[in-house]
Formats: sequence, structure tokens, C-alpha cells
Amino acid sequence: MGFIEDLTQLIPGSPSEETAWDKLEPLFAESCFPDMKCTSQNPAFHREGDVYTHTQMVCGELVKIQAFHELKSMQKAELVLAAILHDIGKVKTTRMENGNLTSPHHASTGSRIAREFLWRDCGLCGTKELSAFRETVCALVRYHMLPVHLTDQSHPERRARVTAAVGELAEDFSWEMLCMLAEADVKGRIADDTEDLLSQVHLSRMLADDAGCFHGPYLFADGFAKHAYLNGRNVQPDQILYDGTWGEVIMLSGLPGTGKDTWIRRNHPDMPVVSPDGLRNELDISPGDNQGRIIQAAQQQAREYLRRKQPFIWNATDLTGEMRHQLTALFEQYGARVRIIYLETSWESRIARNSGRNEKVPETAVEKMLGKLVPPMPEEAMFVEWICV
Repeated sequence: MGFIEDLTQLIPGSPSEETAWDKLEPLFAESCFPDMKCTSQNPAFHREGDVYTHTQMVCGELVKIQAFHELKSMQKAELVLAAILHDIGKVKTTRMENGNLTSPHHASTGSRIAREFLWRDCGLCGTKELSAFRETVCALVRYHMLPVHLTDQSHPERRARVTAAVGELAEDFSWEMLCMLAEADVKGRIADDTEDLLSQVHLSRMLADDAGCFHGPYLFADGFAKHAYLNGRNVQPDQILYDGTWGEVIMLSGLPGTGKDTWIRRNHPDMPVVSPDGLRNELDISPGDNQGRIIQAAQQQAREYLRRKQPFIWNATDLTGEMRHQLTALFEQYGARVRIIYLETSWESRIARNSGRNEKVPETAVEKMLGKLVPPMPEEAMFVEWICV
């Protein structure tokens, strides 16, 4: 945990102490800060100037919050790191539109950039603790604007509980931390709407607290009720529902070389497996060819198991929520209960495993996959697990 320890030592110990940026910069200089210094912001909302200046101001405001200093050491490190990276997505998304600078989807883009940086450059991967730390930071980056927009949502309480559910997997993540980051973000700029936005953050605090998810995930009756509610079904959060599922489909998710085949052999050696990679070999289709036939054949094989109500394992990379949603919708349409197992290993172990595969995936391709990777979230299936191997 060298990177985390180095960062922790540089966190101010009191609200009156300032951040030592001269010591902090070497941890980020090559990866983040130069581009942030060159990224301008809309002066209507950020008269302080570029993203880097704003980031310094946000970090300064964060450590002035008394509640920040009451957090555990790891939580403080996660929040400071999220403050440093919260607008990194603006580097790639900022553009001129109708004469104004805008940065659409910078929060979601930033969370992916943060994940890649923390995974590759900082080594925060491969263990439960490192993975949870990294994903807490990424979730804070992803949702850092939500506290000022929560009351604009059509179902704000549901949105609050869906977001809070991230804490089931990234254990430190909470609305409490998210609102601290949002407060610092609002204060750490020069604009005319500061007081209005701080009021929105305060309302979000109260709303999340009333929804029972300010300090952690909402406690549902069971996995079936939670999945129904988080997916938008017209049910009450405390309602106990009839579970009519007939059996379980396990969907594996993870980069090539994370040991999915090994996990299957060790945990479910007798369970049928649908593997697009295996079908690719059977149909003699190379990875560079059109994969439509592979996808069609794999889904057809899955449907055959589903019609027979036969539990099986879907073994593929499935790196994004969009990719996984298409499959979970299919499996649940047939009445199956879905369990998503996300597997992760250290970068070095993954390279070694990938090198030993019969069909080695080019490292350049894996690096692109890492840039797209978003681990599964609790709302995606009845059960979601993150496992480091």
C-alpha cells in the first residue's frame, strides 16, 4: 500500500493546516496535473480558472470540514484522492459549444480515467482492500455532482438508495462522504450560485438520511426485494416479495487473465458453461473478425439451458454495465436468478496468466479494455460479488 501510505502522510491533520502541494504533486505529476493545468473551465461557474486551480481549492475546502477529520484514516485518503481526481474527466470532455465551455459526462469519464490511473500507475488492484479503496474513490468521482442534483430526480429517494448500494461492495462509500466532497466542490470555486448549491447539498443530506442510506446502504428484506426496488419496479423498499425464480445463472466478469476458467474448475466443475471464447474456437472465427455469429451462437446456447431451467455459467469478459444488462435481461426474462461474479487480480499476475493462455489476448487490447471496465454494481443483479484471486 505504498501509494496510500504516501498520500495519507500528506493529508492535513486539522482544519487550519494547509495541503502540501509541493510534496503531493510528485505522486500525480506525470499522470494528471499537467493536463488539468491546461484545461480551462466555463467562467460562468468557475471564475478561478483551470481545472488544476479548482482542484487545489476543493482540496483546501475539504480539509476545512470538521467532519472530515473525524473519519477513519483510509476514508480520509479516499476522499482526498477523490477530490484530486473528481474533475479529471474534464481533460477529455471539455469542448466549446455555442460559445461556452462545457464538459458533458465528465464525471463518468473521470471515474474510468481514475480507475485506470489507480489500477495501473498506483497498483491499487488484486486484493479486497485495494480494490475496495480504488472503487470507493471511483464512485465518489462518478457521483460527485449528484448531491447538487438529487432533488431534480424523478424519484430522488430511489436514486439515493441505488447510489448508496455501492457501499455494499466498496465498503467505505457513503452519502456522508459524497456530500462532504460535494460541499468542498461547491466552495472550491468562484461563482455566483455557491449558496444555492450548498442548500441543494444540505437537502440531499436530509433526503438520504430520511431514506435510511446516509451512513451506508439501505437494508432491504432480501436480495429479491432489493433487486426489484433498485431496478425501478413499483414496489416499496420494505416490501417482502414472492421470489418465483427457478435457479441461478452465474455471469462472470473480468479482464482476460483474471482466472475465470480456474474459478469455474475450483467452484463449479460440474456446471454447464457457455463461453463465447470457446465457441469462437469451435466456429474458427478469429478475434478480429465480425463477432456477430459468436454472440448469436452463445445466446442461443444460453436460451436452450434457460428453456430447460438448467442453471449454467456465462463465461466472458462483460466489462461494462451495458454489456451485462443485455444478458441479465435475457436470463431474467426466462425466470432465472442472476449472480454476477467479478474477478480481479494484480496487473502482474494477470499478465502472467494471459501469457500462459493458448489464445493470448494482445496486451494493447487488454489496456483498452481496462479503460472501459466498470465493475458490476449491486443494482445489476440479485447478487453481485467482487472476488480478488
